[in-house]
Amino acid sequence: MQRRHFLILTLGTGASLMLPGGAAMGSTEVREFHPVTDRSWDLGPLTRDPAFWRDHVSDAAWDILFRDGTERPFSSPLDELYEDGTYVCAACHLPLFSSDTKYDSRTGWPSFYQPFAGHLGTKEDRKLWMVRTEYHCIRCRGHQGHVFDDGPEPTGERWCNNGLALRFVPADEPLPQLRG
Repeated sequence: MQRRHFLILTLGTGASLMLPGGAAMGSTEVREFHPVTDRSWDLGPLTRDPAFWRDHVSDAAWDILFRDGTERPFSSPLDELYEDGTYVCAACHLPLFSSDTKYDSRTGWPSFYQPFAGHLGTKEDRKLWMVRTEYHCIRCRGHQGHVFDDGPEPTGERWCNNGLALRFVPADEPLPQLRG
């Protein structure tokens, strides 16, 4: 179990605890609490002009996030990082992926088999003479990467991300405040 996960236990016999979502838990039940998925996030799109984000990310990250650029394969230190934690959007800090879903795709980019539900949007990308599915942060609309259907179980998906479009937050650190 990751350090970031907490066990929620009831105290005493017959005690009951209300969980996120209003479900009651009896005294003998145990439920893992996840600080990202069990937290209410503002997923509404931001109306910021892409120029706003220039002061918040590096020039290289801005090119990827807001001009749909791509970093060179095997250039991101996040590709080889397998510590417990959360990957957030480099621009607005919305959590996008858990380290639990990261795997080595051998493509040279950080890859995940599943994002946090509702945190990414997709659109068709017809660049490079092929049809691909591009995905972006649902809040700031920053380009993250492309999703393919050659990933591992249980989803069969490979969410191939640009490392510069992400920020890694170790499990023992608090998630940053959302920006924007």
